[in-house]
Amino acid sequence: MEYVRIGCACLIGLVFVVTAMSKARDFGGFARSLPELVPVRPALVRPLAAGVVALEALIPLLIAVPPATAYGLGLAAALLAAFTVAIGAALARGRRAPCRCFGASSTPIGPRHLARNGLLLTAAVLGALSPAGLPPLAGVVVTVAAGLVGAILVVFFDDIVDLFARTI
Repeated sequence: MEYVRIGCACLIGLVFVVTAMSKARDFGGFARSLPELVPVRPALVRPLAAGVVALEALIPLLIAVPPATAYGLGLAAALLAAFTVAIGAALARGRRAPCRCFGASSTPIGPRHLARNGLLLTAAVLGALSPAGLPPLAGVVVTVAAGLVGAILVVFFDDIVDLFARTI
């Protein structure tokens, strides 16, 4: 079960490194996208955006410190749950704003984003609930590689879905 924790920690940590960096790189664009997703007063848009970026940047730092890994994964689960609720509520209101999860994008939010967040939420919870420990190095290397591949697939999820949607 230590492998589950390590793999989930790598997956979640790397995904949040990318999301925090992409949102920080185009902070203005991310902040402008928020009112389409969540009902927020104009004066609170930038503080909300800054809070999201700060929490997303904190998650990989917590995950990287073994005594705090479970807290980082728990924070990731809470943030992913909030994102999922926000996307679900926006879809229920008929909003189809572009997903700015990984930077500038023209892909509107949709059920695929709920599914992606559900998978990430599951990984965060599984990782947080799995026992800590350091199994043999060879297994750790394979698990870290699997987490990296998983993170790459999540980051490019919209592109992959669009690629296969066009060929069907």
